[in-house]
Amino acid sequence: MTDLRSWLAKVESFGELRHVRGAHWDTELGAIAELSYRTPDPKALLFDDIEGYATGRVLTGSTGSARRLGLTLNLGDDLDDAGVVAALRGKPSVWAATARDHPTETVTRSPLLDNVVAGRDVNLLDLPVPRWHAEDGGRFIGTGCLVVTRDPETKDVNGGCYRMEVVEDGRSATIAAVPGKHGAQHVRRWFDRGEKAPVVVSFGHHPVLLVTGGTEVPTGISELEYAGAILGERLPVLVGEHTGLPIPAGGEVAIEGWLSEDHVADEGPFGEWTGYYSGKRRPAPALEIARMYFRDDPILLGAPPGKPPHDYSYMRTVMKSAMIEDALVGAGVPGIRGAWAHEAGGGRLFVAVSVETRYAGHSTQVGHLTAQLPAAAYMNRFVVVVDDDIDVASLDEVVWAMSTRCDPVCDIDVIGGTWGSKLDPMLVEGAPPYNSRAVIDATRPFERRATFPKVSTGDPAYLASVMAQWADVLS
Repeated sequence: MTDLRSWLAKVESFGELRHVRGAHWDTELGAIAELSYRTPDPKALLFDDIEGYATGRVLTGSTGSARRLGLTLNLGDDLDDAGVVAALRGKPSVWAATARDHPTETVTRSPLLDNVVAGRDVNLLDLPVPRWHAEDGGRFIGTGCLVVTRDPETKDVNGGCYRMEVVEDGRSATIAAVPGKHGAQHVRRWFDRGEKAPVVVSFGHHPVLLVTGGTEVPTGISELEYAGAILGERLPVLVGEHTGLPIPAGGEVAIEGWLSEDHVADEGPFGEWTGYYSGKRRPAPALEIARMYFRDDPILLGAPPGKPPHDYSYMRTVMKSAMIEDALVGAGVPGIRGAWAHEAGGGRLFVAVSVETRYAGHSTQVGHLTAQLPAAAYMNRFVVVVDDDIDVASLDEVVWAMSTRCDPVCDIDVIGGTWGSKLDPMLVEGAPPYNSRAVIDATRPFERRATFPKVSTGDPAYLASVMAQWADVLS
């Protein structure tokens, strides 16, 4: 199962898909999606009969529950929050190690070829591209997209999820890849050679490509092969007629073309995952589209960010947490008991790690290493290290540990000049995108572990027995 429609049929079979008919593409669709994310049990929403459009659909909320994320990651479709976290433990390193065993499979037939439009006739606004937020500068077709690029020297293929605004009356779209990301590096290397950069973009696909495109897959590993490792099968791809790049064959809509250093268009602002509109309207590379491919009645995979919780904040939190824990264990650090990249920080800005401290300086080592791991370094703001009696996924427990086991004078280190982003609302316009981050040691002092005051809570086993006996009162 490598296509979106098979995935949707499965989600509908276990009751987590809702059909929405008649919404307007201009902010109403986005508002409905935003309100859905805030409910206790958010569903995936498939928007149909979108006002002003006889064809074309939009999906939101694809990875916003444990069951949908478990299905997407081939872990099972009957997991709860704790279950999906447990099932993920150790998986990112396995997927990275086996990705090359799942090379893409080139095919020549696909429903994506049912409709092929030449560049001069392309109009992206023939599709119901939403304006997601009221202050967005335009209509953004690239939210759950996969932007495929190739390094001109190593030939490594990368797939990244970057925002894309429709410009030039539908004839083009900007690609706002963050500097430092692999896709942006590929494009820059083509430009430095004085050449155009070939690009393919998929706009509707199995959500596993949203997961791999939106998280930090290790350098040198193709997101398409990594997705194959997750799914346990090779991903079928078409070969772009003009670019030679792989196009996910199970997709709904795709384009291929070229980025040139001198072809830019203004884009933004856009309501980003930090919960703020990012910056002013500014130039970004605009794609010269050679071909557009789409299925009949295609589905755009929407993943609009915003103030958490948003479309993919749950997915990013779970995935980043697993990747950070895997990286720490893989680095040989002993005593790691858990990591959690909190959803309130967009899955990036606030990371908690629990450790069974075994030697003086252990917690400091863990904190500083976490702050600069490839899986966690981009735009991280706070790393909090806690003891192994703290549930890292509970902000209440993490803040309690900070409040009672941390002396700010001694236990907070600030690191400057680290990897930030132009999306950072704290960044001054025009300044280089550095940020600083605080590493907070909220573990009991190593030298006082034997004498530190005991926690005034009941023994877990005893509390469980009381819960069982008094369930009628406590449930």
